[in-house]
Amino acid sequence: MTAAAPPIHELQTVARTLRRHIVKMIAAANSGHPGGSLSAVEIITALYFGDVLRHDPKRPDWADRDRFIMSKGHGVPALYAALAERGYFPVSELMSLRQVDSRMQGHPVQGMTPGIEASTGSLGQGLSIGIGHALAARLDEKPFRTYVLMGDGECQEGQIWEAAMTAGNYELASLTAIIDSNRYQLDGAVEDINSLEPLAGKFAAFGWHVIEVDGHDVGAVINALHAAQAHHTGPTCIIANTVKGKGVTFMENNNEFHGKAPTAEQLKVALAQLGE
Repeated sequence: MTAAAPPIHELQTVARTLRRHIVKMIAAANSGHPGGSLSAVEIITALYFGDVLRHDPKRPDWADRDRFIMSKGHGVPALYAALAERGYFPVSELMSLRQVDSRMQGHPVQGMTPGIEASTGSLGQGLSIGIGHALAARLDEKPFRTYVLMGDGECQEGQIWEAAMTAGNYELASLTAIIDSNRYQLDGAVEDINSLEPLAGKFAAFGWHVIEVDGHDVGAVINALHAAQAHHTGPTCIIANTVKGKGVTFMENNNEFHGKAPTAEQLKVALAQLGE
């Protein structure tokens, strides 16, 4: 269930907590994707702590819950951190990331981890899954909304654009896509590999309501999500402009940390910057 959103400074404190969890668990695993996890923190904070997502940690399978699909599955440490802090499972379990038999796998696994709505990580599929949920809500006359978080590099996948066309065609107003636009992907800068621009114009051409926002301004992200809830004539795409590795200076815009864990010494530096 939702509650009134805390003040912005409290949400910023939550975001720092999530970032500390992210770097700790990835360092403990000596494996993972810190850059794209850190860039998504304010987005996930807004959803889970900002009076946006209707959910109940005590009832992960509540039929009328809103759905959140982490299409950029490699960024799941950010989601695990939020789910733990919201009480879906113990915070201590985060440190089992990527271990054998752990519920904290390197990509989301539906049915294994409470609060995970879809198995993702093969990029490009989450928006199609979200369309399925949104169509089900319409057919079953259910009130839930569906939110899908994608990466900008992921938006080079053809399936994303088939899904974008379909969602616009069916005017799925209960569907919100959020793009974590940190401008990097595995092999380098998105612009250098396969430019997406004009990204906003492309979604608008398929019938989407498009909002661009500073993805690290948690208040602005919350406002954009509420604007999406108030839009009733089609799906909404929120383009959240972010910084890969946000919050840890040596990781920011450093694509070396796309899929590289920090060393023990780097972890100390990162935690000091994050207030621990």
